[in-house]
Order: sequence, then C-alpha cells, then structure tokens
Amino acid sequence: MAFVLVLVVVAVAVFVISAPLRARRGSREQEGREAGRIAELEAARDAKYREIRDAELDMRTGKLSAEDYGAIDGTLRSEAVEIMRALDTVSSEQHEK
Repeated sequence: MAFVLVLVVVAVAVFVISAPLRARRGSREQEGREAGRIAELEAARDAKYREIRDAELDMRTGKLSAEDYGAIDGTLRSEAVEIMRALDTVSSEQHEK
C-alpha cells in the first residue's frame, strides 16, 4: 500500500513539474504553424506577382489583346490583394502574441 502511495505522489510531482515544458512545446508548435502559413502566403504572393508580370509581357509582345489583358489583369490583381490581406492578418496575429 505504501508503494502505491509513493508512486502516486511521484507521478503527481512529475506531472506538475513538467507542466511548463509541455506548455512551451505547444506554443512552439503553434508558432511553427503560423510561420508555415506566412511562408505559404508569401510564396503565393510572389507567384501572383509573376503572373501579373507575365500577363503584362504577353500584352506588350502582342500575345494578348488589350481587352483580354484587362480582364486577366483585373482578376490577377484582385487575387493578389486577397493574398496580401490574408498575409497581413496572419502577420498581425503573430505580432500580437
């Protein structure tokens, strides 16, 4: 009986002592996910910028008409704005912590 009591006390002590270590690990995982999301959004933003530049080049070289370019450019720029808003939101959330 005394052995079981000692075992329970040791288990509780280990649980209480290790609580800060478990909390830090959880926060590091959250920070890693946020950093991954930021990197993903930055890559999407850069890809969208390349698409916009490619569309401009296609229009200048005559591969796209002015009307087609206008439609494509408007869509690409609105998508870029959405990506940048998402990036701002995630970045501001990370800085608030």
